[in-house]
Amino acid sequence: MKLFFLKHKAYWRHKEFMSSVVFGTALLVISIVTNFYAGIYATEMASAPVTDIVLSNIRLYDVDAIFIYGPLVLWFFVTILCLRDPKRIPFILKNIALFVLIRSVFIVLTHVGPFPDQASFDYTSEMIKNFTFGGDLFFSAHTGLPFLMALVFWNNIRLRVLFIATSVMFGIVVLAAHLHYSIDVLSAFFITYTIFHIAEIIFKKDRDIFFHGI
Repeated sequence: MKLFFLKHKAYWRHKEFMSSVVFGTALLVISIVTNFYAGIYATEMASAPVTDIVLSNIRLYDVDAIFIYGPLVLWFFVTILCLRDPKRIPFILKNIALFVLIRSVFIVLTHVGPFPDQASFDYTSEMIKNFTFGGDLFFSAHTGLPFLMALVFWNNIRLRVLFIATSVMFGIVVLAAHLHYSIDVLSAFFITYTIFHIAEIIFKKDRDIFFHGI
């Protein structure tokens, strides 16, 4: 416990580190707000639904608990990882923020309506109404964000496998609930891979701190 506090003290007294965390936090807030309005716009502009090779051939499954609470568990775990080693915080914050910003652009550009037969979350609508809108489909954040964490922690084999497995599981869940088209899920892996490598370039200092510390 003493080592834990000493590690945090060493980082939080470092001005460059604090500035990076503040900037990352601000960027994340901006990205979330942007995503909110992008989701509203895409839902208002949504066209008719389309057929899908997966959704059109599987029945609807009740997986709402995993869909809602799975991400909460995921981000609680990521928070613990950051608290255990504060050098991870800036790079993770900025990766997530960049992911959400880029996804917001895709949401605004793509207006395919939700699949007509999909899971209903009436009893938890108040919890999720500010995070999903119905028209914010392309691409799947449930699939992409865990995969992003797999790329961030790629050098840690256990975390890599855990996050990839989580990404695949969430991809299956959103398809089973008919909440995303198959292209939303499949494309998430490729787009997320690109986002991560963009983040490595534009946030190089934070990447170096993530691996080597200050």
